[in-house]
Amino acid sequence: MILGNVHSLETMGMVDGPGIRVVVFLQGCRLRCLFCHNPDTWQEQGGTQMTPEEVTRKVLRCRPYFSRGGGVTFSGGEPLLQPEFLLETLQLCKKAGIHTCLDTAGYGCGSYDEILQYTDLVLYDVKQITEESYHCMTGQSLTETTHFLAAVKKAGTPVWVRHVVVPGLTDGEAHMQALRTFIDKKVPNVQKVELLPYHLLGVHKYKVLGIPYRLAGTPAMDPSLTEQWQRCYFPVNKGERNPTPEQTGGTVK
Repeated sequence: MILGNVHSLETMGMVDGPGIRVVVFLQGCRLRCLFCHNPDTWQEQGGTQMTPEEVTRKVLRCRPYFSRGGGVTFSGGEPLLQPEFLLETLQLCKKAGIHTCLDTAGYGCGSYDEILQYTDLVLYDVKQITEESYHCMTGQSLTETTHFLAAVKKAGTPVWVRHVVVPGLTDGEAHMQALRTFIDKKVPNVQKVELLPYHLLGVHKYKVLGIPYRLAGTPAMDPSLTEQWQRCYFPVNKGERNPTPEQTGGTVK
């Protein structure tokens, strides 16, 4: 019997893919991003152990909310670190006609092809854009996430890029231009790019867990400035709605 370590489930997610979604947060992450607001998901051995069938039943309870293009999003932590559990749960959700989304930094265990067969949409987190800056931001190399992007390209899975804008680290005109170039050259199948302003909502978790917060003193990012860069470098037409599951290769039931 396959068991997964589930941190939590959010049943009315509005920002993790198209429509209203169930968001399944899985335990475990190899990255230690400076801006991480979920340090409580770093350790894989934690949360609640659940079977793929148990998770799928909870997702199906919310099916009435999916009529306008919702579904399930697997997040974390890094969901790819529990590949067997993730794959079986994705298969069950797809069999039930549920649109599936993966919120990931692309930093799992190196085997992604089968998982992507059952993934309708990837929310891909661009942490940084050079080997040096990526290592400084996450403590890891770009190698594994580059491997993941190659698998996404092969699978043809649609991608929404997300990038956290941190004052002094991932902000400014020069960075936005370099980010635009990186995405154009390195990230396949991109449908949209979302800039997310850095916030301080998760700082209290570090105190509770006794973990030093390495961005102490860094202010929250100005949302209006982030929005200006969004309009300039990654414009979205006014009034544009998120793509439906049909547009992202999924199924509405």
